[in-house]
Amino acid sequence: MSSFTSSGWKVSRSFVPNGPTSPVTLLFDEDNFTQLAGEPAVAWQTPWTQITGLQLTRIGKRAALFATIGGVRYVWRNDRPESFSQLRAEVSGRGGDIKRQPRRLGAVAVALVVLMASFAGGMLLGSNQPTVPTELSNARSVLLTTKDLGSNFIVSTRGVLSGIIPSSSRVLTPTPITKPKPKSAWAKIVSSYESCLGITYASDRMYGGAGQSPDFQVSAPIFSSTQFGGIEIGVTSQYYKTTEMVRKDTRSMQTKNFGSCFATSNVTSMNIYDSLPTPTSNIGFDWQPTVFSKNGWSHGGYAPITVPGINGPLYLGIVEITSGHYETTLAVLVADWKKAQGLVSNLTSTVLARMSPTGATAV
Repeated sequence: MSSFTSSGWKVSRSFVPNGPTSPVTLLFDEDNFTQLAGEPAVAWQTPWTQITGLQLTRIGKRAALFATIGGVRYVWRNDRPESFSQLRAEVSGRGGDIKRQPRRLGAVAVALVVLMASFAGGMLLGSNQPTVPTELSNARSVLLTTKDLGSNFIVSTRGVLSGIIPSSSRVLTPTPITKPKPKSAWAKIVSSYESCLGITYASDRMYGGAGQSPDFQVSAPIFSSTQFGGIEIGVTSQYYKTTEMVRKDTRSMQTKNFGSCFATSNVTSMNIYDSLPTPTSNIGFDWQPTVFSKNGWSHGGYAPITVPGINGPLYLGIVEITSGHYETTLAVLVADWKKAQGLVSNLTSTVLARMSPTGATAV
């Protein structure tokens, strides 16, 4: 195929830490894919033989180009209406998939951030705190660190879970609860959870009208390792004004199939983000971590998941942990879920111990 150039793109993950993400020009030739990013431009070139999962998606009038390079999933976005038609033949000619989505990718990305903010009750936006309240400091103290995971883990700035785990540099605070627009991506995610549990939007405390917002939410960095065939771990911590708010949320999570349904809804969200078919029924399994103390509560679920550019099998595990004023979500993406269960249980115990100094037990 002949050489091709397209400008006006933004890439969602820089090719190097703190590297430029815009403006981006893409160059295609017979042998290589080249990105020119920043001003002055910095070039990265990759042979087509080293690129997998090539996909071009049209979202409204915008275009999104997906590709996996070196095991990392990148997405380039372009707001110019002609960008999709310009790239279509080039991507198709190199064996890539062409898809159309009648929804805005930006709206989906915001929804994904909310998913890991369990019981947030609405969209959460970043804010800079002029001072550090004690509650915020305590919420951060719950988070996992590399010391909790051991020398086999590193901090990952390009993990797959970064689509649903907010940046560790952000403090999230709530905005008012709003009902999702019919047929929107967010409505599909909410429906996945509610239909799975057989509940209504009005009674849904996870995504729906019965939800309540925390005062603060913070996240740890995403950690990754080659253990268990490859694993990523992310964790978020929330502080709520009253312990009664946390007790009400905990009671709602003690519903049968909560763990499997919550895992399924998270798979739904990640599939939407990657333009993959979403589950039409509950594909998850409930799972109970083993912990060894007496206060607090924890329960989870896991489900198979497909990640473009990464050979399966893969599993997404989600554990909810509550105690006192705090609710914490532990997310795990792993190839060998069975072997990783012991580690996930130990991490759950670590989080519970920090949330409740006297310890906690699974129920």
